[in-house]
Amino acid sequence: MPAEFLQMGSFPKAWSRRGAQASSALTLTAMSLGYGVVQLDVTIVNTALDAMGKSLGGGVAELQWVVSAYTIAFAAFILTAGALGDRIGAKRIFMAGFAIFTAASLACALSPNAVVLICARLVQGLAAAILVPNSLALLNHAYADDRARGRAVAVWAAGASLALTAGPFVGGALITLVGWRAIFLVNLPIGLAGLWLSWRYATDTTQARSREIDLPGQLTAIGALGSLAGAIIEAGALGWAHPAVIAAFVGSAVLAALFVWRESRTTQPMLPLSLFGHRLFTLTTIVGLLVNIAIYGLIFVLSLYFQRINGLSAWWTGLAFVPMMGAVLPVNLLAPRIAERIGPCLTIVVGASSSALGCLGMVWIEAGTSYWAIFAQMIAISGGLGLLVPPLTSTLLGSVEKARSGIAAGVLNATRQTGSVLGVALFGSLLASDGAFMSGLHQSLVISAAVLLIAAAVIGLGARAPARAM
Repeated sequence: MPAEFLQMGSFPKAWSRRGAQASSALTLTAMSLGYGVVQLDVTIVNTALDAMGKSLGGGVAELQWVVSAYTIAFAAFILTAGALGDRIGAKRIFMAGFAIFTAASLACALSPNAVVLICARLVQGLAAAILVPNSLALLNHAYADDRARGRAVAVWAAGASLALTAGPFVGGALITLVGWRAIFLVNLPIGLAGLWLSWRYATDTTQARSREIDLPGQLTAIGALGSLAGAIIEAGALGWAHPAVIAAFVGSAVLAALFVWRESRTTQPMLPLSLFGHRLFTLTTIVGLLVNIAIYGLIFVLSLYFQRINGLSAWWTGLAFVPMMGAVLPVNLLAPRIAERIGPCLTIVVGASSSALGCLGMVWIEAGTSYWAIFAQMIAISGGLGLLVPPLTSTLLGSVEKARSGIAAGVLNATRQTGSVLGVALFGSLLASDGAFMSGLHQSLVISAAVLLIAAAVIGLGARAPARAM
């Protein structure tokens, strides 16, 4: 009889265990939706650039702002958003971010002109910055076991890679069937589902009221990055010697200096400068910046090339990017094994060099060049990116104390998004500077190759010296 009672008592425990597992799985679903929708909007918008320009009457500069407004806010706010989640609770902040992202997506879809669209994209970027760090915090809270947490993070990251791959295809299909506004409306059901799952199943993190928000640092960071991007974007239309462009460059430099001064003085900085006392942390951060300048700047340029120069529809442009984006995920999965064999730094060198060779292999491209003539080069560019990102991330995280891994990951994300902003701004300005699109494209490819080779040299040569921890 005692055995029967024990057996009967095991049912509630088993049921409770299954309930907890289901709750964790549905929390993972909500977090994956949050990160996935952020990544989806990174690539889906590129297929709509030509349609947006024709509909709203914007030139290359306006299209640059449509892309850059999102990434500027994403890069500038991501560190503060993580601190805000620590202070108030990650669940509340994550749900607020999802709600803002969904509302901003609706505003994008209803935008009557380019100015409203750019402002709505800025708000979207702010929401994206909120979603990414807090989704990781909630996953960390939902999975106490290290092994289970590792698997959950892998699913979270794989969902984002899938969204990146699907973005061009989904965008092209929606634009062809419905129109460019539909690429933002698709976020509405995702946002509503993510909000409900988060509210119903996610458990909040412990509030750390002692965590301060570095508001002066945040404001100077936004000003410095926004001024720099604005100067580069407008230089394409106004000229590099225009007084407004020069003033923006000077303003960006002053604000950047103020940001560094502020971060060196405050007790709880938004960006702890002491992290850069770790050699590998500094090297991998620089590589992340340089790689994104090249890759995401080229994606912007190639999107316009396919549509404006070769006359491809949004549908075919989306299809053209699917193999390029799709190559990233399988190479991501192979990268750790390659890094185990030849070392993470050498793997990063090989990845960056592969992408550089892909860029150089496209320098001869002209109007009307067959897609299949540049197919292998596009795969080399994206495959190199897929190869270097996992060891880049793991090397950066391994270069600092575990207690600071969260802020280190945030710095890498912010730096890479900053690179994306600068790449789109620079390459877009080259397209607009003299009206010669193909000349600007050729310059963009050469600059990308040079930047990627510099990145390979930075990590290859710099990592030879022993890492130093403060």
